[in-house]
Amino acid sequence: MPYDDSPPPTRRARPLSVAAALAAVCLTAAGCGGGPEADGSGAAAPGPGADAASSTAPTPTGKQPEPSGTASPSGSGSRSDPKSAKPLPKGPLTGRTVVIDPGHNPRNRDHTREINEKVDIGTGRKECDTTGTSTDDGYAEARFTLDVSHRLRTLLEAEGARVRLTHDADRPFGPCIDERARIGNEAKADAVVSVHADGSAVGNRGFHVILPAGVKGGGADTSKIVKSSADLGARIAGHFVRTTGSAPSNYIGGNTGLDTRNDLGGLNLSTVPKVFVECGNMRDPKDAALLTSASWRQKAAQGLADGITSYLKG
Repeated sequence: MPYDDSPPPTRRARPLSVAAALAAVCLTAAGCGGGPEADGSGAAAPGPGADAASSTAPTPTGKQPEPSGTASPSGSGSRSDPKSAKPLPKGPLTGRTVVIDPGHNPRNRDHTREINEKVDIGTGRKECDTTGTSTDDGYAEARFTLDVSHRLRTLLEAEGARVRLTHDADRPFGPCIDERARIGNEAKADAVVSVHADGSAVGNRGFHVILPAGVKGGGADTSKIVKSSADLGARIAGHFVRTTGSAPSNYIGGNTGLDTRNDLGGLNLSTVPKVFVECGNMRDPKDAALLTSASWRQKAAQGLADGITSYLKG
């Protein structure tokens, strides 16, 4: 389907000239090389809520994206079915499986009771999902994440990867955070990327990649994926800088673009390499101007795709 290129009126986007200023940043196409920064850095944390690394905002008023893809009969999200999909081109990612997890669901706002139900995240219980945030003009995070996810899927499939989405706005709400993790696990994905945008204070700008902490308890055990997920996240961060021109977050991660958390069920319950990417802050006018730009969203998808490809190719 065509990409969602009709956001509400936006502010003028800033020139993407910050790349030169990032020369001193440790991020490179191969990542920082160091270990991920642990929680407790003193940086402002994203807003509370379910496994959304972004804050919950009032019900957005933006136009909802047109669903694409075919609803899964099991109701467990939209997935590329190798038996029914057209043959993929041969490429560097042939034989690899990538799961893309578009944060939130445009219809969550109509199912607040359901998404507030608690689910098991291994080390405790947390809300099934949240509505996500939005720009001041009403462009919803759920629209943004679907659009970038569609673009990312196209880029990865062109490289030969099998790509599955956890959902494609083809279900009334969710999936819940535990199911999102389960979809990646059952697919035996080589990499899972959850696409988000943050909802922080004005003046807080830039992207960051959230890595799984070492967690073990209940049904959660990330011991086998911490190192590989850190590698995936660092490579994505490096390519995201290069491709989008956006700087690493100035409020989370100590300017590395990397943050480690132990409270996200989608990471805690994953048994395959997985990261969350907060592409920018929807509540900051300058970042919002980028996030509502179709051309910038294409760059964001390209940065994600390049990072994933770098990781999978080793």
